[in-house]
Amino acid sequence: MEKRFNITGCCYPDRHYMVDISEKLDEIKSLVDAGEYFVINRARQYGKTTTLKMLRRYLGNAYVILSLDFQSIGAGDFQNEYRFSKVLAEIILKSIRFYEKNSSYRIKETALNELKNISAQTEEKIGLSGLLAALNQLCGEISKPVILMIDEVDSASNNQVFLDFLGILRNAYMNREEEASFQSVILAGVYDIKNLKHRLRPDGEHKYNSPWNIAAEFKVDMSFHVQGIKGMLEEYEADKHTGMNTQECAELIYEYTSGYPYLVSYICKLVDEELQFTWNKEGLLKAVNIVVKGPNTLYDDMIKHVTEYQELYNMLNNILFKGEYYPYQVYDLPVDIGSMFGFIIDRNGEVAIANRIFETQLYNYFLAVERKENSKAGDALPDRNQFIKSGMLDMDMVMQKFYDYYESLSDPEDEAFVEKYGRKLFLLYLRPIINGTGNYYVEDQSRTKYRTDIVVDYKGQQHIIELKIWRGDEYNHRGEQQLFSYLDAYGQKRGYLLSFCFQANKSRGIKEIQYGDKTILEVVV
Repeated sequence: MEKRFNITGCCYPDRHYMVDISEKLDEIKSLVDAGEYFVINRARQYGKTTTLKMLRRYLGNAYVILSLDFQSIGAGDFQNEYRFSKVLAEIILKSIRFYEKNSSYRIKETALNELKNISAQTEEKIGLSGLLAALNQLCGEISKPVILMIDEVDSASNNQVFLDFLGILRNAYMNREEEASFQSVILAGVYDIKNLKHRLRPDGEHKYNSPWNIAAEFKVDMSFHVQGIKGMLEEYEADKHTGMNTQECAELIYEYTSGYPYLVSYICKLVDEELQFTWNKEGLLKAVNIVVKGPNTLYDDMIKHVTEYQELYNMLNNILFKGEYYPYQVYDLPVDIGSMFGFIIDRNGEVAIANRIFETQLYNYFLAVERKENSKAGDALPDRNQFIKSGMLDMDMVMQKFYDYYESLSDPEDEAFVEKYGRKLFLLYLRPIINGTGNYYVEDQSRTKYRTDIVVDYKGQQHIIELKIWRGDEYNHRGEQQLFSYLDAYGQKRGYLLSFCFQANKSRGIKEIQYGDKTILEVVV
């Protein structure tokens, strides 16, 4: 079977090109060996299910592994503890049969008797306490330590029977020195045990109890890094012989994804299957543009949660457009939620958007909202064709026409307006020009109240634009020097400076600034 890049369902090494995660598996194994109870809580499409399946193989024959998936349990199976116990017993028995099929180890039938009784019950007689007793008996009669893995554990979290089950699981684990139980418990889902409460209904406050106070902290980095991506591309290159530079491609993929597993695989899949094996900067940026445009379920989920949690919405909007600083404090609700869903990360103690693709998607979403709600923003719809010369973007023309557009605004502008809307107006103007062919991102270290650096990628060509609020000649000179250094870093000879100015003695207009072999086109509005 020919290998492919996979973005749906579980990945298998013999069928799919994959990043080697053996080091991550070794870290997880150390938690299992130590007898920990922990949750692999990561955002959607972050490789949790694949990791669990590979972990089963990685643990080898040292353990008996019971692997369950709560997505296989229907909503009706949670109607009461008896129905739930019956269904769960059936799933556990099925997991045991799968384990025995793939192992030389056989479990004595006497160890399964109670589970079989529960699975066969036709009347509501044996509930969660009986299920716990059956699990204890199972663990006690097996000569190997038993590991319980439950995937998609949060799919039923808004349910009292589920929470009661977590309670008995906790008690069994806590008392395992006195009575046989699982060596280790591994749960996997988007929600950590400690923040499963976010799934509960408002009338479920009484459920915030003990099930989430025993889990060990899960610190394993499940994102993909440059060397791991490079290794996957080298395996691909050995099969396909495209002539790609695997190091450069891996670095560029990581630059846009920050190693988010789904995004890494999606970009590779697009280049392999839709973009005629263009494993170079232009091809990868085309793939990024397709990914950014969507739609896909990952973005659907992102927008759903951003609109669902107003505090998260406000925080992300303020970071992107106002340059506001938010300390990364996990007890702050929007930070907790944004981190849990994978939208934000901790960067030196400060909240940052998780990756460039998510950042662009959020920019596009907030800009769409702004266009709908703000009549000024709705006017910023330039004719795209005038900016494309010989198939490439004419950024000089973009800047000149934005100057004309901004000067045509009928209302007198003030500093407060620009601090709130200036960047949005420019991005609203820019987006339809490059949409469909190019993309943009904002250098997060420059995203402050008074300055923003935008990088536009168009068919492999980059344009560096600094947006700033005029703060006097000395401040402006520092901004120019910063932009010249950025041009050096990006290997560019020409850059752009858009200044919003409110000083009466400062002339507005367009001019060029020369510094060595580099030129800045400065637009002052």
